[in-house]
Amino acid sequence: MKPLVLAVALALSAPTLAFAPAGAAPAPQAAAKPVPTWVAQSNEYAKILIQAQGQFAPEQMSFFGVPGYDDKVSDLKPEVGKRFRAAMAEAKRGLQAKLEVERNADVRQDLQIMIQAAEDNIEGSALNERLVLPWFDAPQTVFSGMQALLSDQAPAERRASALARLNAYVGLAPGSEPLTVLARQRYEERLADTNLLQPTKLEVEQALGNVDTYAAGIRKLFEKYKIQGAEPALKAMETQLREYGQWTRSTVLPKARSDARLPPELYAYSLKQFGIDVDPQLLIRRAQVEFMETRAAMAQLAPLVAQAKGLKVADPQDYVQVMRALKRDTIPNDQLEPRYRKVIDAIDPIIRKQQIVDVPQRPMVMRLGSEAESAAQPAPHFLPAPLVGNTGQQGQFVLPLSVPSPDGKALQYDDFNYESVAWTLSAHEGRPGHELQFTAMVERGISLARSMFAFNSVNVEGWALYAEAEMVPYEPLDGQLIALQFRLLRAARAILDPMLNLGLTDRTSAGRVLSEQVGLSEAMTKQELDRYMFRAPGQAGSYFYGYSRILELRMETELALGDRFDRLKFNNYLLDQGLLPPDLLGKAVREDFVPAQKGKR
Repeated sequence: MKPLVLAVALALSAPTLAFAPAGAAPAPQAAAKPVPTWVAQSNEYAKILIQAQGQFAPEQMSFFGVPGYDDKVSDLKPEVGKRFRAAMAEAKRGLQAKLEVERNADVRQDLQIMIQAAEDNIEGSALNERLVLPWFDAPQTVFSGMQALLSDQAPAERRASALARLNAYVGLAPGSEPLTVLARQRYEERLADTNLLQPTKLEVEQALGNVDTYAAGIRKLFEKYKIQGAEPALKAMETQLREYGQWTRSTVLPKARSDARLPPELYAYSLKQFGIDVDPQLLIRRAQVEFMETRAAMAQLAPLVAQAKGLKVADPQDYVQVMRALKRDTIPNDQLEPRYRKVIDAIDPIIRKQQIVDVPQRPMVMRLGSEAESAAQPAPHFLPAPLVGNTGQQGQFVLPLSVPSPDGKALQYDDFNYESVAWTLSAHEGRPGHELQFTAMVERGISLARSMFAFNSVNVEGWALYAEAEMVPYEPLDGQLIALQFRLLRAARAILDPMLNLGLTDRTSAGRVLSEQVGLSEAMTKQELDRYMFRAPGQAGSYFYGYSRILELRMETELALGDRFDRLKFNNYLLDQGLLPPDLLGKAVREDFVPAQKGKR
């Protein structure tokens, strides 16, 4: 799952916030827990921050399911940064006023979470305005904004707003200007300031290679969902995206920087936003130990896998050779979904039998990604269902088939299309990983503050990697080997992302680690390096760090409870807390879960 632009839609049931669209007929779904009074109050306060953010990023609110934003688009008008910070400051004052009179401890904690979110928004906006030239991938923004409405997860009445949003993107809506024109203006008005950081050559070249893919992807979405009367807007969109690409190639690309490192304070802010609260040098050292130990475990397991599968390899202890032999059993694209479904259907009974965590009764959804989706998000990922007004929509585990390259051609994966990998990837993106965590929020009525505004990658990815580890003992030997490979990758991420951004290694050297020691394909190696260097610098270390924090907390809890420790209750409790950052999650376990379990006889 992977960066999600920090705007993860963690679907909650409609009663948790009074934004449910009128007349929406609920689809059959598992009965949700009654929403506690304090959650309803917290979500009422959350409207303050939702409304402040929504005027600048309506696509994000639309993706969350908040009504009233489906026909609106991102604000790129003059002084947007200044106006955004003023709105966040006003929201913060409103939340602080509520905190002064609120007495419920849970609601007070939620208010503090939202106040911190507003402060972080102000800090991030000011940092970027002071340090970075505002160029962005406008074609990807338009594609993502249209995909938020034109999807199986969006009700038909919301899809009807897609044309209004596209008209707003291309300047055909009353009072609107083309997004591409506004984006150019924001870049050009600050171009004279030579102290500002230009975008990287890598990201600009990749964005140029994706322009036609996004334009075609948008047209396909309108055709798939049979949106009538869209041809004028679609033609304008295609022309404007093409012209934006031409302008980017002639104006932006020649000035783009070859050094992808961020200024230290901007990288530190990025780490903090993803939930990493330790010095990156310490993170590197911890991850190096994990890398070495995992690599040794793979060398021990590889000969057993080779023997069990009858693989012919020159050196059975060379785990990379063994994994490449496993990849020879390639699953054709048209068989990927049913073959994955077999593994997915086998996982739920294991989770229930071993009492790992409570599992939803309905089956999870898995599908292949389109070409445009793969360009926007080239790693396997979980696409959450709407946050507000959810009437039974489910999240989707999306599997891309390729990685786009700057020349417009696609590099093909061999990392996800063979039998052995389906176990750990399904456990991470599906159950008991992302899909189960997000579905639990739907069914358990987690507050918006603890999902949308507490969101941190350390919690989300830490849980998913922990979920992988919980499943490993019950998987076949070849599935266990690939689970260790993915754990090796997460350690490599926590080493290479900070090293690249701190100037301690280079892209070529990092690529050799990923291809030669982790055993990734050329496509996956490129996707990883792009992630570290421009897609989401700082995010990649959150998997290993989050997993480590959960393991530390579990060991502490096991020691505190002794024979009263119950894995099922512990894991369910973690899910009940939403997306609290590690320190708050640990505090909840120590002060609530442990005493409650000690009190039971």
